Amino acid sequence: MHCLVTGGAGFIGSHVADALLERGHTVDVLDNLSTGRREKVPDAAAFYELDIRSDTAAALVAARDYDVLVHHAAQMDVRRSVADPAFDAAVNIGGLLNLLEAGTAGAAAENGTASENGAPTEKSSAQGLQKVIFASTGGAIYGEPAYTPQDTAHPRRPVSPYGVAKLAGEKYLRYYRAERGVDVVALRYANVYGPRQNPHGEAGVVAIFAREMLRGGRPVIYGDGTQTRDYVYVGDVVRANLAALDYEGSGVFNVGTGRETSVNALFRRMRAAVGADVPERHGPAKAGEQQRSVLGVEGTQEQLGWAPQVPLEKGLARTVDWFREALVPSAEG
Repeated sequence: MHCLVTGGAGFIGSHVADALLERGHTVDVLDNLSTGRREKVPDAAAFYELDIRSDTAAALVAARDYDVLVHHAAQMDVRRSVADPAFDAAVNIGGLLNLLEAGTAGAAAENGTASENGAPTEKSSAQGLQKVIFASTGGAIYGEPAYTPQDTAHPRRPVSPYGVAKLAGEKYLRYYRAERGVDVVALRYANVYGPRQNPHGEAGVVAIFAREMLRGGRPVIYGDGTQTRDYVYVGDVVRANLAALDYEGSGVFNVGTGRETSVNALFRRMRAAVGADVPERHGPAKAGEQQRSVLGVEGTQEQLGWAPQVPLEKGLARTVDWFREALVPSAEG
């Protein structure tokens, strides 16, 4: 299949692009390099430095006639979404729609309108996207848990523009499924960590801790550190994307471990993995920070045949090893 991976110069997207190539698929990567790095793009993938909101990106999607869109490009900073909701929506909603319109124009012309009861139409024989795999979010969509672990039936109560935009993206995809016959799989990620993670920004706490500890610094734990997250290794997330590609149909699935870990406990495990004698240092709590998040994955196991395989200790060790090597200056200086 011909796959377009948006955000493929980033942390998760580059790993997914690698895996698709290993399977023998043809892979194009689209990334504007605002947070991604060109060196993360696999050599065997065609690379297009474009913004997903642009007419040029839409023209590329229309011209290249992709079978699958694996959409990881996003504005992913929750704090920036609060500071500038319009920008967040422009990227996370407008950018998605720009690509979907370009990739399903033929189906729109052939299919006409959806059935009156909203049921999916028969898949168009026109060329164009056959499947969309959408990188969504678990914690930011569900909000504070009404119960744990949070399964996909949990109330969706996002409290940030980022979470609202991701939920809107899922709903737009449901529309494109009904209207244009495209299979859509939304993967609601827990807190993803692993090699290649960006150590800058809110989403990369494991990377932040690894870099600071390896440099002899003292990373800050914001608040009292009792807030919990569900940390899932990037290799497991890649496997979920491959399972979504194989899945015949559409659906929404959590991608996590079903286990919550406090930031304090994560700090101690990171300290052990690094082998650093670093005392805990706490700073002011972040305004509006969610206190708990842990995803139930039984439905994902039953329908996608996917389950997490990498325990936290092993995943942290692999991540620290990668950062240790990445932070060593080259012999050439």
